[in-house]
Amino acid sequence: MSVAPGLQAESWHLLTLIERAPGFHILADTLADLVDEGHPIVAGTADLKYSNGLVAFQKRHPDRYVQFGISEQHMVSTAAGLATTGLQPYVATFASFMAYLACEQIRTDIAYTKQPVRLIGHHAGITLGFYGTSHHATEDLAITRSIPGLTVIAPADTAQLGAALRAAVDHPAPIYFRIGRGQDPDVYADGTHPFTIGTAIEHGAGTDLTIIATGSMVHPALEAAQALNAGGISTGVVDMHTVKPLDADAVARAAQRSPIVLTVEEHNVIGGLGGAVAEVVAEHGYGTRVIRHGVKDEYALIGPPTHLYRHYKLDAAGIEEVARAAVGS
Repeated sequence: MSVAPGLQAESWHLLTLIERAPGFHILADTLADLVDEGHPIVAGTADLKYSNGLVAFQKRHPDRYVQFGISEQHMVSTAAGLATTGLQPYVATFASFMAYLACEQIRTDIAYTKQPVRLIGHHAGITLGFYGTSHHATEDLAITRSIPGLTVIAPADTAQLGAALRAAVDHPAPIYFRIGRGQDPDVYADGTHPFTIGTAIEHGAGTDLTIIATGSMVHPALEAAQALNAGGISTGVVDMHTVKPLDADAVARAAQRSPIVLTVEEHNVIGGLGGAVAEVVAEHGYGTRVIRHGVKDEYALIGPPTHLYRHYKLDAAGIEEVARAAVGS
C-alpha cells in the first residue's frame, strides 16, 4: 500500500477508508469525470478528504481541489464566492458540521444569493456511531428544507448518488446532498429506475400501507415491505430521494390508495421527511393516517451504527415491526 505524503504507514485506517466505502468512490469519480467532460466543477472539503474519498478527486484534478482545513463556515462562504465566477463548487464535510456549523453561511451566502453550490453532508444521521452527539446529524433535514431556495436530496445508494450528482449539473438551485458513510447496500444497481430531481420512485402500490422512506432507509424499507407483503399486508414503498421539493403527487397517490402512510427516516421525527409528508396530507385533506418513524426527538445514543439502527427500529425487522403495529397485525 502506498502512503500519501505527510502520513505515516501506521495510519492504515485513514488511508484505507475509501477502499471500504464504494459510495465515496462514486462521489470522487463522478465529479472527476464531469470535469473531464468539460463542466466547471471544483471540489473541496474541510480536512476530510480521506473520510469522504475526495482524495481520489484531488489526484485526478489537483488544480480543481481545495483543502480548506477545519473551517466549515469559511469553506461554505468561499464556495459561494467561487460560484459567482462561473465555477460550480461541490464542498463536503460531515453532515452535522455542514448543516449546523455552516447554517448561516448556507442560508445567507448561498441560498439567499441563489448560487449553484452543491453542499455534501456525508455521514448523516447516526452513521458516525461512536463519535456521539456532536457528530450525529438527526436534525439536518429539518434545517435545510426550511431554507428558501435550497434543494435537498438524500440518495438511497451508490448508483443513485452518481445519478444525482449528474442530475445536479444543470440544476439552477443550490443543493444539499445528504449521504451516509458510503457503504449503503445496493437498491438501484441494475439501473432500471432513472433519477429525476423532485420525482419520487414508487415500488409497488400498497392498499394496506405505503412506506415513504428516504436515503439510507429505502433499502430496509423495501426489505420490510417484502416481508409484509409475504404475510398478507399489501405494502408499497416510495423512495422520496428529493425531500425538497417534495413530490406531492407521489404523496397524494400513496394517501389515496393506502389508509396508512408510514414515513421512515434516519432523522428526528420532527421537521424532516415525516413532517413534510404530513404537511401535504393535511393541506390536501386526504384524511390518511400518517405515522412518522425515526429518532423520537432525542439525542441519539452512542454505539456502533448497526446497534443503533436496531435500537431505534430503523433496520428491516424494526420497520416491519412498526408497520405491523400500525395496521394492527
